[in-house]
Amino acid sequence: MQESPKSVKRLVGNILVASIKQYVEIFRLCPVAHLATADQDAIPHVIPVCCVSDGNAIFSVLDQKPKTVKLTNLKRVKNILCNPKVSLVIDHYDNDWQKLWYLLVMGNASVIETGPTHSKAIDLLHIKYPQYKNMDIDNNPIIEINPTRIVSWGIP
Repeated sequence: MQESPKSVKRLVGNILVASIKQYVEIFRLCPVAHLATADQDAIPHVIPVCCVSDGNAIFSVLDQKPKTVKLTNLKRVKNILCNPKVSLVIDHYDNDWQKLWYLLVMGNASVIETGPTHSKAIDLLHIKYPQYKNMDIDNNPIIEINPTRIVSWGIP
């Protein structure tokens, strides 16, 4: 069961969180998020992703979990290249509906393959996900999401 993040109550810039520290903590505690992209015809595509945040951007690596196409041919990558607007949701379900919550991030995504931001993202992903120590992800593309709006509901 996921730990519950502390209260998300107020707007900080465009970000509805009590603090950037709390926002990062939500990403640290939650192992999976769902990334929504859309193609040029606005047809949505939603997938679970492993991700981290540094307090500014959100990062997800194109890793070696089983895939049927080359990493750069993944639907999410093609969608981001033609339509960078994305949404990402982290949520918590409980049979006690008083404990339900979600954090919805809307933003602009890009695919980065090198540079200091790429290196920082890889380091953060290695820290959060021990499984990545057994995968060669250091040179894999990263999806970077720069939030434009963040909304929460039910976070205690």
